[in-house]
Amino acid sequence: MQRALQLAALATGHTSPNPLVGAVVLDAAGTLVGEGFHARAGEPHAEVVALRQAGERARGGTLVVTLEPCCHQGRTPPCSEAVIAAGVRRVVIAMTDPNPRVNGGGVAALRAAGVEVISAVCEAEARQLNAAFLHRQASGRPLGILKWAMGVDGRTALSNGASQWISGGEARRWVHELRSRCDAVIVGGGTVRADDPLLTSRGLRRPEPLRVVLSRSLKLPAQARLWDQDEARTLVAHGVGAPPQRRFRLDERGIERRLLAACTPRALLEALAERGCNQVLWECGPELAAAALRDGCVQRIAAVIAPRVMGGTPARTPLGELGFTGMDQVPSWLAEDPRRLGADLLWRLQAP
Repeated sequence: MQRALQLAALATGHTSPNPLVGAVVLDAAGTLVGEGFHARAGEPHAEVVALRQAGERARGGTLVVTLEPCCHQGRTPPCSEAVIAAGVRRVVIAMTDPNPRVNGGGVAALRAAGVEVISAVCEAEARQLNAAFLHRQASGRPLGILKWAMGVDGRTALSNGASQWISGGEARRWVHELRSRCDAVIVGGGTVRADDPLLTSRGLRRPEPLRVVLSRSLKLPAQARLWDQDEARTLVAHGVGAPPQRRFRLDERGIERRLLAACTPRALLEALAERGCNQVLWECGPELAAAALRDGCVQRIAAVIAPRVMGGTPARTPLGELGFTGMDQVPSWLAEDPRRLGADLLWRLQAP
């Protein structure tokens, strides 16, 4: 199962809206004869790849897979049928599939065909690997990661707004890698106006993650790097009050727009879930970041802390108002061990 989990992780960032899945086939003597993983949506599932590699050697053997085999017709045929046809004697799974179209149905189909099924092997590791997929299935929204870089005094920009670059090259390369594991990168209109960001993984992922701008009024610059669709696609989500001429300007450029009845982080993530996004990255300013937290749209935080003292009473900080009036209201997030990125420190937190 550990090998199957390693295989599944190879496709991180590429399988949405599907989960990450890896599979290993052992013959009747316990020798590894096939392995595979689900590379991207629309391509063969991990079980099929591994069984094809094993061929007739799978008959009478064991299939080890990180997720319950599907039992419905999607872009590919049901994996449970392929497993039964291959003649394996035993299937070992890490966890059941929470998708309502599966959710135990694959296991039931296998057992009905006389296949022994052993479940919950390395389940905790499998659930961690597919935390984003599981979150979308449970909540109807992608898992949200909020990222910022700041000095040791908590400032994310100088008093005059200058913010490039707070962190060093190694930290910026880590951010590019983080983007490559996400389906969308989200900013607000203020970030577009102030920073003119590119928001790509710098080629670490193809296609690049969707770049998303959430802007209630569409008060956006006429020229911005996000409007160049050759590098990566951009979606602009806006409210009902956005002036028609601003909508038309985006339409003329061929930039996709999405009208939200409620221009909120929650409504945006629900729309992105409909597009099949499992995981998104918030790289926005303090007000939108605070709104995303208040809306329950952030499950993880990645704070890059640079050895800089920036100062300035009016200087920007990572978050706007969260509405707390006492420290007893402030939740304690679950912290991972800090990690060095060159001279900078990365501190990762998970929601309690």
